[in-house]
Amino acid sequence: MKFDGTDDYVATEDLTVAVNAAVTLERPLLVKGEPGTGKTELARQVAGALGLPIIEWHVKSTTRAQQGLYEYDAVSRLRDSQLGDARVNDVRNYIRKGKLWQAFEARGKCVLLIDEIDKADIEFPNDLLQELDRMEFFVYETGDTIRAVERPIVLITSNNEKELPDAFLRRCFFHYIRFPDMDTLRRIVEVHHPGIKARLLTEALTQFYEIREQAGLKKKPSTSEVLDWLKLLLAEDLDPEDLKRDGASALPKLHGALLKNEQDVALFERLAFMARQQRR
Repeated sequence: MKFDGTDDYVATEDLTVAVNAAVTLERPLLVKGEPGTGKTELARQVAGALGLPIIEWHVKSTTRAQQGLYEYDAVSRLRDSQLGDARVNDVRNYIRKGKLWQAFEARGKCVLLIDEIDKADIEFPNDLLQELDRMEFFVYETGDTIRAVERPIVLITSNNEKELPDAFLRRCFFHYIRFPDMDTLRRIVEVHHPGIKARLLTEALTQFYEIREQAGLKKKPSTSEVLDWLKLLLAEDLDPEDLKRDGASALPKLHGALLKNEQDVALFERLAFMARQQRR
């Protein structure tokens, strides 16, 4: 069972090494990187490449670790008892299985994605230490111990919004997805926009990297945003010459796909103003 990337996902050598190392060690793979660098999609592509089903747990700020195991619906049981429903005699009727439970009882190996773990409370990772380490947990309402039939491949993503506890990090294999260089980004673009004209791509990517490297930028545009930008450029049937910026405007064409806040737009407008002043 080895991951080498797919036709739809350009995986660098260090990323494939990390995935395969985590599979071999049977450790969760913790993937960090800028938003839009393909962390979530990686789990789906690993599942597809290995021919495994995937179970996705998308973490929110209000998500609790217990929800990944199970939830006991006491309110529904109380309501049913008042209505005389016979289901109340079996507490199992009111246990809602979480994503970890689903992964543990899956028939055969599967991929479990825990997406954006850093969105939750700081105690969230600590509350999952034993379950991810031993691959089992106890259901207090029924007295059952749920154990993984076969250890799932666990991929955990983080946007680095919060520091994760050391005890949690110790149990993971870690990989940081670096922003792709020009050659790698060309390969990614070819997957999504096959046959794009070389001159247009060169001009667009040159501008894109110039924008990313601009000092004072609040949010650097990501891989997913440059793909959206290129889609718009192709839809508008623009030529490389149409993309060239002059002193009148430092903003790129269709800049709303790349610049996502007013501070960054204002930054490029100031640059254009300064360039005009220098020419006078």
